[in-house]
Amino acid sequence: MVRPKKHLGQHFLTDLSIAGRIVDALEPARGDTVIEIGPGTGVLTGLLLDREIRLLPVEIDPESAEHLKNKWPVLNELLIEKDFLKLEIDEYTTDPFHVIGNFPYNISSQIFFRILNYRHRIPSVVCMIQKEVAERIASPPGSRAYGILSVLLQAYFDIQYLFSVKPGSFFPPPKVTSGVIRLNRNNTKNLPCDEKLFVRIVKTTFNQRRKMIRNSLKSILLNLDSNFELLTKRPEQLGIPEFIELTRWVESQQTVNSHEN
Repeated sequence: MVRPKKHLGQHFLTDLSIAGRIVDALEPARGDTVIEIGPGTGVLTGLLLDREIRLLPVEIDPESAEHLKNKWPVLNELLIEKDFLKLEIDEYTTDPFHVIGNFPYNISSQIFFRILNYRHRIPSVVCMIQKEVAERIASPPGSRAYGILSVLLQAYFDIQYLFSVKPGSFFPPPKVTSGVIRLNRNNTKNLPCDEKLFVRIVKTTFNQRRKMIRNSLKSILLNLDSNFELLTKRPEQLGIPEFIELTRWVESQQTVNSHEN
């Protein structure tokens, strides 16, 4: 038996019916590449190996990796024993790839930022994360949970909260409930604005979410003496179209300022 390691945030899923529901929620086509993040004891891996897909499990824990290879000898060829956050994916596949996994709670946000970096190649993601984070990612504008990841992920993915998983479905049981979500890539290839500036504005405004946008944007734009309506809002009041509009306005102001200087 693999020992769960606290520093890796390991809570191994033991409920096979939940595992089946997670794997069924991912619907890759025959022959598609699927990256599994953190297979652990392999409760999802075994089910995924039964599918007609190209599976690439990524596992940082040497003990888990050894267990997986002993249980499924085919994984000697497939298993990538590295940290997903540092993985050069092009070394293993240059194709589009789906993502699945029971993400460690402590690095789930970092995993999503990595997924965003590869958004043009990822048709879908099914993952289990802390329920609170799952709800945040899936929440609409206007809700308290709505935040940085909600905006950035919803800009490129359609997101569904699928179901909750109680602590008793894991060993050891986590102190919180988990949630399973699915992300399907939408039709937005590129945003109609400077995407790096869009990300910067989303992060800046939500990092000071109690402030009016006029006040939180001072680090990006010096002259905010404008009647532009969105400056009077708070970030959770803005949907994707409004954040795009705000980014384009900031771009236009930066251009004006540079010409004046």
